[in-house]
Amino acid sequence: MSKIKTSARRFLFKLKHEYLIADNIILFAAVALSALFTFYSVTAMSRNWELANRVTTADRNRTLLKLEVETMELENEYYKSKEYQELAARHFQNKKLEGENMVYLPSNSDYAKNKHNNNTTVAQQTPSNFAQWMRFLFGI
Repeated sequence: MSKIKTSARRFLFKLKHEYLIADNIILFAAVALSALFTFYSVTAMSRNWELANRVTTADRNRTLLKLEVETMELENEYYKSKEYQELAARHFQNKKLEGENMVYLPSNSDYAKNKHNNNTTVAQQTPSNFAQWMRFLFGI
């Protein structure tokens, strides 16, 4: 039992006179404050980064919406124009100008639809790598 008391007294003495001195306390406080400062600085930078990304995204969306609005305004102006009204009347109501003749063509037959569909494809043989090099180097 006395060994335990002696070791406890030694520990308390060492703690009091070697570890809990003013220099060590100031050093510990400085390390703790710098750790806190670093933690809160990193937290603030992270939050600022996220907020900057939100602002950038909002600016992009705002610009996109402005472009869409401008496009719609231009489309509305086009729809109000005489040119569009004339084209729409020609297309939907089969109207024509004076002096024009309307020609109604029959719908295409199956032969006419498939006339230019050549399903026969010529398989090209790719020359070997050696043959390509020979052609490149010697023109063979």
